[in-house]
Amino acid sequence: MFRLRKRNLYLSYYNLFQAFGWALSLFRILSSFFSTKSTNDAFSSAGKLICLLQSIAFLEVIHGAIGIVPSGFLLPLMQWGGRTHFLLAIVCRIHEVQELPAVFITFVAWALSEVIRYSHYALYSLDISANWMTFIRYNAFIVLYPVGVFPGEMWLMYQALPFIKKENLYADTLPFTYYYFVTALLFCYPFLWMKLYLHLFNQRRSKLGKQQKKKPI
Repeated sequence: MFRLRKRNLYLSYYNLFQAFGWALSLFRILSSFFSTKSTNDAFSSAGKLICLLQSIAFLEVIHGAIGIVPSGFLLPLMQWGGRTHFLLAIVCRIHEVQELPAVFITFVAWALSEVIRYSHYALYSLDISANWMTFIRYNAFIVLYPVGVFPGEMWLMYQALPFIKKENLYADTLPFTYYYFVTALLFCYPFLWMKLYLHLFNQRRSKLGKQQKKKPI
């Protein structure tokens, strides 16, 4: 019982930290947007904070691997790896793409998704029942995830290809041509993303189905 309480306390602190961090990122991005009437400053206003939050999120892979959450490690690793590659290897490295609208779209979709997701997990870790949060958690992703991936991540990676090719990016550190790697990744991305997306629909059916069963007749 004591170990269970320690685990839940740790998870609640972790999820509250992430929820607050993503809420702050969203606030910075939207404040910049409304003050400048431009999407150009999304990275400069919140990029460093989002890089920090995304790096720390590797803990979620460890959580799944050691069994303190039931998610397993493969799907969290896929999501973490895809986002981290996009963020650190492309957006942070190629300054020419940092002011493109696709960065704004990606960051807003990520931030909204993560504020909802981590808030839901934090409440669950604290044994607080909030059906409205569960409903939002398992419905908001239907729109936010495709928006973050297609006009966000994939479109920006496509726009980055000329700069990757021109600079011959990572030629000194990788045993393969990074330009062709990103090109192949763009082809595979929808299939990898669909696996995560369908997994969330399975979770949605399970979680919202339980809510329906609990409703009095």
